[in-house]
Amino acid sequence: MTALPPQPLSPLDGRYRAAVGALADHLSEAGLNRARVEVEVEWLIALTDHSLFGTTPIADTDKARLRSLYLDFGQVEIDWLAEKEAVTRHDVKAVEYLVRHRLAELGLDGIAELTHFACTSEDINSASYALTVRRAVEQVWMPALRGVIASLDALAARHRDAAMLSRTHGQPATPTTMGKELAVFARRLTRVADQIAGGEYLAKFSGATGTWSAHLAAEPDADWVALSRAFIEGLGLDFNGLTTQIESHDWQVELYDRARHAGGILHNLATDVWTYISLGYFSQIPVAGATGSSTMPHKINPIRFENAEANLEISGGLFATLSQTLVTSRLQRDLTDSTTQRNIGVAFGHSLLALDNLQRGLGEIALAQPVLDADLDANWEVLAEAIQTVVRAEITAGRSQITDPYAMLKDLTRGRRVGAAELAEFVDGLDIGDAAKQRLHALTPATYTGLASRLVDEA
Repeated sequence: MTALPPQPLSPLDGRYRAAVGALADHLSEAGLNRARVEVEVEWLIALTDHSLFGTTPIADTDKARLRSLYLDFGQVEIDWLAEKEAVTRHDVKAVEYLVRHRLAELGLDGIAELTHFACTSEDINSASYALTVRRAVEQVWMPALRGVIASLDALAARHRDAAMLSRTHGQPATPTTMGKELAVFARRLTRVADQIAGGEYLAKFSGATGTWSAHLAAEPDADWVALSRAFIEGLGLDFNGLTTQIESHDWQVELYDRARHAGGILHNLATDVWTYISLGYFSQIPVAGATGSSTMPHKINPIRFENAEANLEISGGLFATLSQTLVTSRLQRDLTDSTTQRNIGVAFGHSLLALDNLQRGLGEIALAQPVLDADLDANWEVLAEAIQTVVRAEITAGRSQITDPYAMLKDLTRGRRVGAAELAEFVDGLDIGDAAKQRLHALTPATYTGLASRLVDEA
């Protein structure tokens, strides 16, 4: 059997590329290297802007040409770095050589030794990962999450009054509305999304063991902490001034735990909507040309929600691994984080794919109100809660001599269907006030939804 032509090993780079490709602009190896070039270039510019070691600020035209190395980063630079890394066996060192190469092209060899000055690789990496992850989250992943939330908000508003039977423990229970149930998911997701949006993206820039030792040896009179802080904050990041060789990754742990939390809520949404579809509460809108089953032509399978479940489980496992691994570094530094962080894009990729499936799935369902109505009308026994609660209130008010109303309703309804006529006859025979009887007679399963509609409006 002959070997296949080169193929993507991951489905994210194969069949799902169109759905997740935007993440690769940030969380791929090339995206990381572009950010590394950005950090190296901006650090060199910062040093000369402070006229350290007798330098003068680089001319604006040369700054623009130097910055174009990362602003116009493309296949030429990708190939150059791959060739250089094959020799250096060190990715960050290859980036340093690329910057030096550009300086030589610009005739700025005199400041070449300020490239990667006093830096450990983790100074460059911590800033680069913070930049790429922040941009991926803010520009790609978070808009997709907010899009799903917006779809849920719209569906909740549309179905605010759509009464339906609840199923606590899978059994008929006090009615609610479909809008209120969807609003619950929207509120849960909004809360976690807001936590993620308020998170920090920390970077360090303090040398080999976080002490600025080399910096002070080269220039004892400079305020290196202030300069480093200004540099990192100038990149739009948060500064961590107390670290070992590496930035401690706690901000990443917080982010991935929250992303995993959001994924858990989304997984719950996917399983609930799948169940509503199986109950007939939602019908699926046929997509022209699509095949549901290879042998059963009538089927429309809820594949969007099933695919979302699977991808959320994969991303959740990866996010958990990232959090568990990145929280620990032996003594001042070990290398486990290096391999682990290369999978950040894979974790967000599967999460983004799930969001894409959910967004599409939510747009391909329609509420089947007649099914909801029929389900409610077949379960009048759910009003037992209302009846026994009203009786308790009447006893307390001195308008009833009934004892143990809960047991009385339990005997009437537990494990059996009770129809409207039977309940009406039962209410007529109760020892309660006329106003209470009138309220109970007016109740139906479809109207016994409490404040569900108002809760949607408030949400």
